[in-house]
Formats: sequence, structure tokens, C-alpha cells
Amino acid sequence: MAGKVKTICEEKICPIIEEMGYEVVEVEYAKKSDGMNLTFYIDCDKGVEIDDCEKVSKVIDPIIEELNPTDDQPYILSISSPGIDRPLKSERDFKRNIGNEISITLFSKIDGKKKFDGTLKSFSPEDVTITSNGKDITLQRDKIAHIVPIIKF
Repeated sequence: MAGKVKTICEEKICPIIEEMGYEVVEVEYAKKSDGMNLTFYIDCDKGVEIDDCEKVSKVIDPIIEELNPTDDQPYILSISSPGIDRPLKSERDFKRNIGNEISITLFSKIDGKKKFDGTLKSFSPEDVTITSNGKDITLQRDKIAHIVPIIKF
């Protein structure tokens, strides 16, 4: 059921949100403490504020009700920002972070290390290259568990 709901929303709802000028980072349909939640994580160049979430919700709520992807099962609709420290997943995430500091955590250690911090230099579907202490380090993507931006305040 979760896969069906997510697929319908990605095919029918995400294009509407994107037409509004937002990037849909992720669609999640999952059980939370308050029941089933259908969450759209959105982003845009200027960042996402509560007014953006409200605007998107008002547009898509009646469309989702009409589509009925949950087959009348109750759910809570949420529109959220993925946060500034969200993991890098899409090609757009990587492009946006070229030249920025990132932190990479591996599934298992390489040369005795599991965590690498540095400046994102390049990426491909196969690997990610960072510059750390003046040296380039290339890590295979299938060995990477998690990549997040380093946020400094």
C-alpha cells in the first residue's frame, strides 16, 4: 500500500508542486505515532517557510482527496522543508553543494576511517570526490552510507 500511495503521489501530485516553483525532495507515506502520514518534503532556492507549506497544502489537498491514493484509509497530510542539513541524494543536491563542505560517513572503514569531511569537488553516479587538507579523496558511492552538508553558524 505504501508503495502505491507514494507512486501515485509522485506521478500526479509532484508535477503540480513543481509547477508552483518548488522542488519535491521526497514523498513519504509512513506510520508515525499519530497514524499514517503522507509527507511531501519541498525545497526552493529561497528556502521554505511555513507560508510555502500552507500554500502547497491548500493546492494539493483537494487533488489528493479526489485521487484517493489511500483507498479511504485515514492519513495526515504534511508539507515540510527537508531542513538545511538534509542528506545529499539527488543530482541537484550534489550540484548545489559543489564547493561546499560536506561530511561523508561510510558503511565500513577504509584505511581505518569511517568518516571523511571536506569540500565537494566533483561527483558521478559511481563516486564522490572531496578535497580535504589539500588532498583529493575519491569514495565509491556504493560504500557511502550518508552525505550531509557541514553547517557552520
